[in-house]
Amino acid sequence: MHDTEDEAQTAYPTARRISCRGHLKYVSQQKITIISMASLKRMQEQREIVKATSVMGSATFASRILGLIRDIVIAAFFGATATTDAFFLALTIPNLLRRLLGEGTLTTSFVPVYTEYLTRRPEEAPRVVHITTTVISTLLFVLTILGIVLSPFIIKLQAPWWNDPEQIKLTVLLTRICFPYLFFIGLMALAMGILNSHRHFLAPAAAPCLLNISIIACVIFLSPRIYPPIVTAALGFALGGLAQLLLQIPFLRAKGITFKVNFDLHHPAVRRIALMMAPMMLGIGAYQFNFVISRLLATKLPAGSVSYLFYAFRFFEFPQGIFTVALGVAVLPSFARLVSQKRMEEFVEGVNFSLRMMLFITIPAMVGLTILRVPILNLILQRGDFTYHTTLMTAQALLYYSLSLWAYGGIQVLSRAFYALDEVKIPVTMAIGALMINLLLGFILMGPLLHAGLALAMSIAAIVNISLLAFFFHRKTSGIRVRELIVSVSKTAVAATPVALVGIIIERGYTWTESGGYVAKIPLLGGGIIVAMALFFFCSYLLRNRELHLLWDFIRSGRDRKRPFSTPQV
Repeated sequence: MHDTEDEAQTAYPTARRISCRGHLKYVSQQKITIISMASLKRMQEQREIVKATSVMGSATFASRILGLIRDIVIAAFFGATATTDAFFLALTIPNLLRRLLGEGTLTTSFVPVYTEYLTRRPEEAPRVVHITTTVISTLLFVLTILGIVLSPFIIKLQAPWWNDPEQIKLTVLLTRICFPYLFFIGLMALAMGILNSHRHFLAPAAAPCLLNISIIACVIFLSPRIYPPIVTAALGFALGGLAQLLLQIPFLRAKGITFKVNFDLHHPAVRRIALMMAPMMLGIGAYQFNFVISRLLATKLPAGSVSYLFYAFRFFEFPQGIFTVALGVAVLPSFARLVSQKRMEEFVEGVNFSLRMMLFITIPAMVGLTILRVPILNLILQRGDFTYHTTLMTAQALLYYSLSLWAYGGIQVLSRAFYALDEVKIPVTMAIGALMINLLLGFILMGPLLHAGLALAMSIAAIVNISLLAFFFHRKTSGIRVRELIVSVSKTAVAATPVALVGIIIERGYTWTESGGYVAKIPLLGGGIIVAMALFFFCSYLLRNRELHLLWDFIRSGRDRKRPFSTPQV
């Protein structure tokens, strides 16, 4: 018996397909192949996940490229100094609140509830949008005003060891400029939840491109005219939030989404979203407070430490954002729909499939980023006020961040699996536990390793978090296919060996100390990365890695429109 439609069509290309009693029969002159309809549904769900992830990943890739350009501009104009420390610290609280009240909790709690209304009570879905939008916009407006007014107090809490009045004054100013971003990005997160529930992922994923463009444009064109120049980066940050929100409006209208003022706080959907958000805010807050703790402890270290951590994490986020975050966003509507329809076997299979796909991408990315950290930073950031010393300091943090790339990806998948089950206690508890581990290890490791110790503490905390999430998910659902996971990881690790070898050749084949030399550096590093990726996929093909074949099957089915996945009934 063949498990998939593609296998049957490959085996019997001249066969005629019919549907009968919950199975597909491929009738040929030789034999009849029976395909389970459940297998087809699982395959279709996996393709939906891969398709959504590819859309999210492609848009996020463009955003990450612009983000790199943004970091290049900021590094070249301002370097890694007390001024940039002030700017990156000013971003911390608005970004933290964005995670707490934006895509971190609002989107994650809104999507399962709204998806259920779309599936079971579509006539009530517009009312859910109206009430949620009214409540959230009011809350965001109040928080934004409070943030602007209380900025001096916020900075004293964030940087208790700073003694320079001018640096504190500058940080307060930058924080006040950045805070309106919270209002815009919070509403954008709600728009993202609405669009994702309608299976539209492109506009929300592409929105960060506008944020990066805004910051780049403001720094380049306004910094010569505004003093202090770093203010232009904060201004671009606030305007970028507005641009992201405006981008969603045409797509919301295309889906027939309307907005009306409605303060019906007793609506059951509002209560469900609030009940999910409250504990989820604790979990997301615990997770995000890892960054707050790292930056707070870094203010006790030599000047530039906050900036080293920021730049390093930006490069750590690059592969994470392209795939792991994209996958996490893409799987939630799918998980929520499967749980809502009581298709638990397919839900568990979807979780395992997502974990395998995540590891298939993050393991080679982790290997490459660990080995090539200095060449990457040298080529991309080392210019102007960003010196070789800054490159080395940033590379130290990037090394320890990279060790947990796979763990952050797993957290994205399993936490959303729990949220789809309306189970928030477990991921919240695990996140709080990881926060405590990060705080304890941060104090211990910052002594001998300085800022790099803070990065290592975060990685260890993330690895503990994903390990416990996997344990409790398996205990709750018996859903972790351990053998399949081990086989997949083993094949991926073997296929990643050429990535390590190519990385070592690149790292040792050139002196990555001086700025410039782009004629030699770009082909060496860029070409080497392309070769490493090609070798990884080739080895995965030889090892018959299932995840590679699923990716290829998706690409092939996307090109071959003559073979739709839908099943005709006869």
